[in-house]
Amino acid sequence: MLHDPASKRDRVHDVPVGRLNQLVEGWRFGGPSGTRFVPWFDPDGAGTGARVLLLMEAPGPKTVAAGDLGFSSLDNDDPTTRQVRRALTPSRLDPARCLRWNVVPWALTGPEGRLRSPRVNDLEEARPALSALLAELVDLRVVVPFGSAALEGWMRYLTLAEHPVLVPTLAVPHPSPANGHRRQEAFRRTTAALERAADLCR
Repeated sequence: MLHDPASKRDRVHDVPVGRLNQLVEGWRFGGPSGTRFVPWFDPDGAGTGARVLLLMEAPGPKTVAAGDLGFSSLDNDDPTTRQVRRALTPSRLDPARCLRWNVVPWALTGPEGRLRSPRVNDLEEARPALSALLAELVDLRVVVPFGSAALEGWMRYLTLAEHPVLVPTLAVPHPSPANGHRRQEAFRRTTAALERAADLCR
């Protein structure tokens, strides 16, 4: 949970995320069953001025559990976001230039109601949402997909969209603690990617 999510909730329609959170409100009511969970963009993040898009897979359990106080934020207190912050610390990349988001913006659940990872059909359903987001990020310089699903979703956008936003891509392993194999290598790769993203922001 965030330290003070209510204060962020009061600012979801302010600059620099007001336009982005209008998209969120549309996505929430665009599901086949009527409504679906989509977290807010963080008003303390870069918003439409983002130079770096940190692209995750889908909303995680703690974010979904927070309901209307759920944010896609570098301030989140969950294992995945803590790993991202840990990699940001030694890099020269300013978090204020970053936008954290998910290639599938809404929560994905299986038959038993448990959260699941994105599948190809999910990535395709979410591709118009990614296109709509990128149309708002006029200063974007680099995309960092975290994990194979985020990379696949980003590549599908680049190769299937009629007029994609073409920026450098620095793909890294998903930072979930569950991905313990080669953890130190994954951390080094992530830190290196964020360093190179900082260079591309100059």
